[in-house]
Amino acid sequence: MELKPGDVVMLKSGGHPITVAEVNEDSVECVWMGIDGDLFRETLPVAVLEAANPDDEEEDDDEEDEEDDEEEDDDEDEDDRRKGKVA
Repeated sequence: MELKPGDVVMLKSGGHPITVAEVNEDSVECVWMGIDGDLFRETLPVAVLEAANPDDEEEDDDEEDEEDDEEEDDDEDEDDRRKGKVA
């Protein structure tokens, strides 16, 4: 796999997307943000990485947005019922 700084990859075993910072012969230095906003930097062997599929991320985001919209609609319907409004 041909990698260059700025590429987004993932561990083959799963996890969050990580960004390639530097490429060496058999290893890649990667950076990523932790859950609490901490920045991590680690050197990993090329063999444990695969290219992240940005299409999958967009689909996941779209699904989350749709779920959020449905929850908001449900909340609004419930508020209307409490106020005596009929939908």
